[in-house]
Amino acid sequence: MKVIGEKVIAPNGFFAVGSHIGIKRKRKDLTIYYSKNNCNAAAVFTRNALKAAPLLWNKKLLDDGNKIRAIVINSGNANACTGEIGKVHAQQMAQDLADGLNLNKEEVFVASTGIIGQVLPINLISKGIQDNIPALDNREEAFNDAAEGILTTDTFTKQITIELELFDKPVKIVGQAKGSGMIHPNMATMLSFLFTDANIGSSLLQKMLKESVDDSYNMISVDGDTSTNDMVVLLANGKTDIPEIMPDSTEYDMFKQALDKINRYLAKQIIKDGEGATKFIEIHVRSANSKEDAKKMCKTVINSSLVKTAFFGEDANWGRIVAAMGYSGVKFDFDKINVLFKSNSGEITLVDNGKPIEFNEDRALEILEEKEIKAQIDLNQGTAEAKAWGCDLSYEYVKINGEYRS
Repeated sequence: MKVIGEKVIAPNGFFAVGSHIGIKRKRKDLTIYYSKNNCNAAAVFTRNALKAAPLLWNKKLLDDGNKIRAIVINSGNANACTGEIGKVHAQQMAQDLADGLNLNKEEVFVASTGIIGQVLPINLISKGIQDNIPALDNREEAFNDAAEGILTTDTFTKQITIELELFDKPVKIVGQAKGSGMIHPNMATMLSFLFTDANIGSSLLQKMLKESVDDSYNMISVDGDTSTNDMVVLLANGKTDIPEIMPDSTEYDMFKQALDKINRYLAKQIIKDGEGATKFIEIHVRSANSKEDAKKMCKTVINSSLVKTAFFGEDANWGRIVAAMGYSGVKFDFDKINVLFKSNSGEITLVDNGKPIEFNEDRALEILEEKEIKAQIDLNQGTAEAKAWGCDLSYEYVKINGEYRS
């Protein structure tokens, strides 16, 4: 496995473009992805019962077993809670791109991100799609533009390429994502687009993606809000001439490890770009009775507003952590637990076998002043473990979200 890094080396047969068409004042606000070959598709959507129009369109295409050739995304407007006209506009975006690429609209996924409850400026978007189709390219610069076109309140692009050798041939997986607020371990408020030239069947692709999402995007938290537009899409066009990847094979294991690495990386980048965030926090629950218990406790702790604000205040208030553990729904024996904090400045134990430890407050502050902090919780009950990632809640978060529409 070769991690090429925070850039895109396009998989065979994939093209992209990103540009500013006028939905937002200045920043790029339209992205198109395109494959010359039919793609097997997999997707995971928000668990919010209120789903934006593009997600309803995409889910129908997926349920009907359609091959996907292209994706069009606008930012600055979520096309959510806009009624029947929203559904019409989502299909219009698919039709416009299909017309320009000589496809059927059922081969086009659609995504929107931005402000909820506003009708799309569909004429502007239709013209933008038409104008940008000739600019589709497979160069790094084109994918960089695409990464910018999906951003909303993000402060930087999030992308990665991994190359691995399968059946003695190089295969690439590329990931690009957006997200920085309304992030909650229920998918998060984010979009993630993944592309590979590997040959993988649709059902296996879906299984692989669902498992990977559960251990990455579903384990992050900024603010506890779950969006209407969350979506992760994985397209495989089989453009690299290799045999089909089969379950329980060495090639499957290798591909899955690479996919997991990409999704964990992008999930962490979303957290590091959390609105107003000053800390990146990892919660690591160890020695639980089951992975399900460990994940449930991780999610509860990382999503606690009181835990987040304690980290923002650089306060070693471990009581907030154990309180969150207590309402997580996971059974544990407090008299067995250990709690400690770690950072580049060292580590400090706060609770040892259920007993509070008198610690040096100045030493604790040194550890918590770092930008990246790990809170390790040992339940001392079993062998399962899990990790979740999040950020603190700051004054700046309130400012950003208070002024979002303006």
